[in-house]
Amino acid sequence: MKAVILAGGLGTRLQPYTTFLPKAMLPLGEKPLLEHLIEWIKKSGTDSFVLCVSYLRKTIEDYFEDGSRFGIKIEYAVANRPLATAGQLKTAEEFIDDTFVCVYGDSIFEFNLRNMIDNHFRKKSFVTMGLFEYKTKMQYGFIDTDKNNRVKAWREKPEVKGNVNIGCYVMEPGVFKLIPPNRPYGMDDVIRGAIAKKYKVGGFVIKKGFIDIGDKISYRRAYQHYLEKLGQI
Repeated sequence: MKAVILAGGLGTRLQPYTTFLPKAMLPLGEKPLLEHLIEWIKKSGTDSFVLCVSYLRKTIEDYFEDGSRFGIKIEYAVANRPLATAGQLKTAEEFIDDTFVCVYGDSIFEFNLRNMIDNHFRKKSFVTMGLFEYKTKMQYGFIDTDKNNRVKAWREKPEVKGNVNIGCYVMEPGVFKLIPPNRPYGMDDVIRGAIAKKYKVGGFVIKKGFIDIGDKISYRRAYQHYLEKLGQI
C-alpha cells in the first residue's frame, strides 16, 4: 500500500515562517513536520510514498531525495500552481493503482493508522475519512424561540460538539475519476461527489491523537508538544 502526502500548500496563514520553508518542512522538535508524518505512516507497515509538492518543492526533494536514507521509497508528483487538496491529489494518479492512504501535510497524527486501514477493508468502503470529535464552548448564550419569536429557553454559552475532518483518508483508486484534471478542486467536493454517486464513504472517529497546524498559534502549540516529548527522552 502506498501513502500520498499533500505537501504543496502555500502556508499563507503561517507567514512569515513559510516565506523560505514550505509548511511541511517547518521544524517540530528535532525534525521537520513531514518527517514526523512519514515516520507515523511507516508504523502502519507502509514504506512507499508519493509526495505531492509545489511551493518551494526543492527544499522537500533535497531533504528526502528518494527516501532510501529513511528506509522508504519516495516518488514526487509535481504541480506548478496551487490546486487545492483534491487537485493536488490528482497529480499522484499515475503512481497509484491500488488502495492507498492520503494525508494532508499540515497535521500531526498519533492514533493507530493500521486500525483505520483494517476498518476500511472490513467495511468495504470506497473512502474512509478520519474524523475527530471536536468540542467547543460557545462565546454567546443561545436564545430558543418558537415561530412567533416567543422566547422558550435561554442556554447560556452552551457546549457544541461534532465530528470534524482531520485530513487523513484511506481511498480506492477510483476516487481519481471524481477529480477534474489541472484545476483547483477541494476534497469536500470529492466526498460530496462520492456520496451523490452512492459510493460507500465511511468515518473512522478518533478522540485523541490529532494536532492541526493551520496557523501560527497552533504551530507554536505543536512545537511545544514536541519539545515536551523530547524532554522525556
